[in-house]
Amino acid sequence: MRSLTALLRSELVVLLRDKGTLFFTFLFPLIFILIFGAVMGGDGDAAKTSLGVYTVEGADQGTLEEVIAAIGSLTYTAYDSRVALESALANRDLDFGLVWDGEQLLFLYDPARIRENHRFEAMARGITAAFNLRVQGLSPVLTAERVHLGREAAADWLTNMVPGIIAFSILSAGLFAVSGHISAMKKRRILERMLVTPMRPLALLGAIISVRLVIVYISTLITLFVATALFDLHFAMDWVSYTLLVVAATLGMMGLGTVIALVVRRPESAGNVANIIAMVMMFLSGIFFPVELMPGFLRAFAMVLPLTYIAEAMRYVTGVAYMTSFRFTIIVFALLGLAIVLLPFLARYVVRAERR
Repeated sequence: MRSLTALLRSELVVLLRDKGTLFFTFLFPLIFILIFGAVMGGDGDAAKTSLGVYTVEGADQGTLEEVIAAIGSLTYTAYDSRVALESALANRDLDFGLVWDGEQLLFLYDPARIRENHRFEAMARGITAAFNLRVQGLSPVLTAERVHLGREAAADWLTNMVPGIIAFSILSAGLFAVSGHISAMKKRRILERMLVTPMRPLALLGAIISVRLVIVYISTLITLFVATALFDLHFAMDWVSYTLLVVAATLGMMGLGTVIALVVRRPESAGNVANIIAMVMMFLSGIFFPVELMPGFLRAFAMVLPLTYIAEAMRYVTGVAYMTSFRFTIIVFALLGLAIVLLPFLARYVVRAERR
């Protein structure tokens, strides 16, 4: 017990001195959250969309107001003239504008808001369709009802992205724990000095895994706290499933890092390879945009990336997206299976010091 405590303490000291590992574990996800949260934090939130309307004298204003009020996802402001409407749009006092002259609906957009205009245009099409039906005295043949399968209703883009960033931080921590940390210990012959003691290799491996699990779990909690505190995000957490997923994903990614460490012997090269793999997964696993938007061949490639499933499961345990309990269980056991299969190779071939 005393030797295990000493191993845990020494491994924690080594980890805290590793600035690169600390950066990717703690600061890297926070930087992503801060950048994308500041730039795109309000994207997709229709309830915050403001519409300015100018109705030409003599045009039927009441019908248009009824249509806009029925939509219920807009803040509506009337203007006295088109000039005042265009001035407010230019100053970004509103998101988009509407001019009704009694014959046609003319929508005005800020050309500089390229990213958001697609959403405003979709809302404009809905207003136009509803207005035409109301003027003709008709009602829709079919009505659509939005049903949220996730436990967090009306999740916006940032709410969907945060669990993905957490999943990526787990991937990075697991990969670099082996391909960078342990390989560097071999290069500096720290392992050789440690293994001449009565310490068993499995004890060292257990200390590395234990410290890594605790650090990763704390890192994910910090990321969640920062996201909720700064950007007013809300998650319906399933803490038991969340903990199981963090443990399983960390162990599974350490198993994947074992493969890199076995194939690439040089620590510098192993770290570079792990970094490339992590970057590829980050952009192709649905972290920043849905996998469904990718071309067919990229979607097929994304389906074999473990980060795709970790991000999907993380959205489930944070209450953002829907997933069956069976599918979640399969993902967790698959990650644990990856660790069970690959980590013994780490204990045998990587942790064991090289013999001369």
